[in-house]
Amino acid sequence: MAAKAQVKIELKEARQLILREAAALSGLAENLDDGFAAAVRMVYECKGSVVVTGIGKAGIVGQKISATLASTGTPSHFLHAAEAVHGDLGRLRKEDVAIVLSHSGSSEEIVRLIALIKQLGNKMIGITGKLDSPLAQHSDVTVSLGRIEEICPLGLAPTASTTCMLALGDALAMTVMKMRDFQSEDYARYHPGGALGRQLVTVEQAALFTRGKSLPMVSDKLTVSQAIAQADAQTEMRHGSVLLVDEAGQLSGIITDGDLRRALEKQGAALQECPVAKIMTPKPTVVRPNTLASEAMAIFHEKRIDEIPVVDEDGRPVGLIDVQDVVALKVVQ
Repeated sequence: MAAKAQVKIELKEARQLILREAAALSGLAENLDDGFAAAVRMVYECKGSVVVTGIGKAGIVGQKISATLASTGTPSHFLHAAEAVHGDLGRLRKEDVAIVLSHSGSSEEIVRLIALIKQLGNKMIGITGKLDSPLAQHSDVTVSLGRIEEICPLGLAPTASTTCMLALGDALAMTVMKMRDFQSEDYARYHPGGALGRQLVTVEQAALFTRGKSLPMVSDKLTVSQAIAQADAQTEMRHGSVLLVDEAGQLSGIITDGDLRRALEKQGAALQECPVAKIMTPKPTVVRPNTLASEAMAIFHEKRIDEIPVVDEDGRPVGLIDVQDVVALKVVQ
């Protein structure tokens, strides 16, 4: 069998292909018009789900756009254009908005799906490169990709057009996300298992406590023996510290196992009747429920402590986070 001829790989040519796709994206950005703004508004105001659909390569891009919408605060799922006529059209509900992707806007599956969507009465956003196509003509809002030259040497394989669709979908999702004031803690809620998501988990999401319940929290006017007895009676979970509060219920100090051990060495049996206020650490380091768990871990390392009180905006204890709560999340590499 004859050996295959060596083929020279031209990096210069590959760079030119990438630059041509970049030029297509640049043209798309320059030509964005009111159609994009109207699509953003329709997605933002949608009371149901945003159902993204397409066929072929556009369908694959649609799956990614739908996933991006869903992970950034906009309920969304993907509907395969060909499977829609075989029962999957049931995924579409009255309050949903449909986003239909098709560069030509006139493939058989897309044209058939357009008719079905219109029959159901759903609002429809068409993303296409042809403004005279059935998709553009029948959409409630049309977002034009403009004239795009594929970088395929044969001019056939969807390349620059699908890149532009993907970029347009990302821009749509990110614009809506900003309008929703979607924050890092919201992102973490949808991405709890990923490395990035773990870094964005808040103290409240990480700590194994129910806000304001089962806390070893007692008055700072008690004696040591009274404080320990009350703290033990309040929670079944063993903690390494007791939270002390003033008459207003605000955190005034904390007593740790280490504090008790050191005080016992100095005072012996007399420690039991000693006021807790004399041996507590006043104004301890605290975090808020919305503090990132990664920030709490930095405090654990810096202060060499095992537990941090969690307080609300008024300084009242609502929880107690343990270093093991954060370590279990692997928020630090």
